[in-house]
Amino acid sequence: MVFGVRDAVAGPCEISCTMSLTAIVLAAGLGKRMQSELPKVLHPAAGRPLMLYPLRAAIEAGATAIVCVVSAEVRDRAIGLCRTAMPAADVDVRVQELPQGTGDAVKVGLDGVESERVLILCGDTPLLRADDLRTLIRQLDAAPGTELALMSARVEEPSGYGRVLRDANGRVTEVREHRDLRSDAERAVQEVNAGVYVANTAALRSALERVKADNAAGEFYLTDVVALAAAGGGALAVLGHADNLLGVNDRAQLADAERLLFQRIVRRHQVAGVTVRGDAHIDDSVEIGADARIEAGVQLRGRCRIGAGTVIDAGSVITDSEIGERATVKPYSVISESRVAAGAQIGPFAHVRPGSEIDEDAHIGNFVETKKTRVRKGAKANHLAYLGDGDIGEGANVGAGTIFCNYDGFRKHKTVIGPGAFIGSDSQLVAPVQIGQNAYVATGTTVTRDVPDDALAIGRTAQENKAGYAPRLKARLAAQAKKQ
Repeated sequence: MVFGVRDAVAGPCEISCTMSLTAIVLAAGLGKRMQSELPKVLHPAAGRPLMLYPLRAAIEAGATAIVCVVSAEVRDRAIGLCRTAMPAADVDVRVQELPQGTGDAVKVGLDGVESERVLILCGDTPLLRADDLRTLIRQLDAAPGTELALMSARVEEPSGYGRVLRDANGRVTEVREHRDLRSDAERAVQEVNAGVYVANTAALRSALERVKADNAAGEFYLTDVVALAAAGGGALAVLGHADNLLGVNDRAQLADAERLLFQRIVRRHQVAGVTVRGDAHIDDSVEIGADARIEAGVQLRGRCRIGAGTVIDAGSVITDSEIGERATVKPYSVISESRVAAGAQIGPFAHVRPGSEIDEDAHIGNFVETKKTRVRKGAKANHLAYLGDGDIGEGANVGAGTIFCNYDGFRKHKTVIGPGAFIGSDSQLVAPVQIGQNAYVATGTTVTRDVPDDALAIGRTAQENKAGYAPRLKARLAAQAKKQ
């Protein structure tokens, strides 16, 4: 089969409902302009590697299988990424051994395609919309005899983009890369190629066999198949959103793309009933319940789940954590890889480090740090404490300045505080140690042995008051200061 010929002619609905679709995602570019050891398509944008965005758009648009074409350096990481992020998707990873252009990359991808139609996307386009892809597919279906449709966009400054050229009747004749443009008239064309195509698979295979590397770059251009399609049965160019053009080639473009992604993500949550204020940054992988409130300066990173009615106040940073319903995270708190249950209160200026579990209605107050510690229901540590490798029982109270001395220089040890226990301010609990139920640790005590249930632990040096001594001490200190 060549462009312009079908085995059978069918109406739009019949084609849409019966023809299978595979997406080829081109992700083999070296990305040298990123100035990074990390391959470009693996750089994160709003919490996901770049290449996952076009994969997801393709699946949402109806692709039943994905073929990723990558460089050898990316292969193993791409396989692992797809298995982790998209375990239910049919994703095949193929290697383009030599960078010989987009046409060659598509040929590599076609070796893994069995469907009747193929969708071609670029792996560095995180802003690609599934709605635009669906429109492109429908337009091809609605034009019997046409074997290829490409997405275009109109831009005021087209420099650097391949131009979509049309004849006097408005029919697409070809796509010509910027460096190969032949006249000022061609350079003035504002309709540019977005690098997204859908085509009949057999026709595309045939056309790629005829593509030659006779261009300024000495590469096999995928865009050359557009002229072949136009000369055969015709090619369509369907206008899409200009954001689809925004590929990522350097850190500046990555920042531009991420800014737009954050705007979309915030809008999505706002429409779903979440209040988001100011310049909050919410990663694409974050889930937020209705009636939650996210204040200015908040960053929600990675796989976070925020419960309904929860407040995340200004400047807080939460990473890979679950925050339950109606919890409150007060300003400038940091929570990482931890769980905060319903009704709990965190902060302000608290640091909940990995492995922490803060149960229902527990309080972690200002300048309190936890690490790998469970704070059970209703327990409180409201001020200036370090709670590492601990288990704090229900209703217990930990006073200001308390430290869990959990590390002996070689190993970490656990501190267990029983339900209802009271730990006085400025206490040091030298692990491993257990404080019994309803026990009381007096202020300023260093605890080195277990404290039984209902017991009082006190370990202070005896205080001595010397009557009238303060004036003499001050005089001596003043005299010493004059001599210096």
